[in-house]
Amino acid sequence: MSVLKSLQDRSQSSCELCGAKEQLSVYTVPPATSEGIDDSLLACATCIEQMSDSDTIDANHWRCLNDSMWSEHQAVKVMAWRMLNRLRGEGWSQDLLDMMYLEEDELKIAKAMGDGEDPDKPKHRDSNGAELKDGDSVVLIKDLNVKGANFTAKRGTAVRRISLVHDNPEHIEGKVDGQHIVILTKYVKKS
Repeated sequence: MSVLKSLQDRSQSSCELCGAKEQLSVYTVPPATSEGIDDSLLACATCIEQMSDSDTIDANHWRCLNDSMWSEHQAVKVMAWRMLNRLRGEGWSQDLLDMMYLEEDELKIAKAMGDGEDPDKPKHRDSNGAELKDGDSVVLIKDLNVKGANFTAKRGTAVRRISLVHDNPEHIEGKVDGQHIVILTKYVKKS
């Protein structure tokens, strides 16, 4: 059975996001690249256009996500979550996001295209401008006197499995010589 026919059967020949009955086609949810029943959904031309081009988004069209966000199908839930995040400035959208639940693997797929990240949130960057994440390893690029521990962390020392200080993008935490310390990001480089 073709993917189109399977999706038509699954959705009773209606858009799985807004319920429209006309101009339906298969939409493969990025980052998936090939049509498949698990990675695709049946969507109308209006939904596809707005999912593909953020400049065409009509917030009122997406109020339909109040129903479709509860779908049992991963592709539908992922796109509902992404569109709600793109409309985060709307009060009703944030309310729906607060109610919505995705399994950990579904959330990972939903976030794979950058949706859900706060563009205004400052990022932790090393001395070369590379973005740091929790669990990364870094190398000290300068000898650092560690206050309160009475030792100097030497240049070239590797610090594994760092933690980000979430309220300060210039600080990370890690262990050096068995001591848990706070390090300025400008004195490290990602390894």
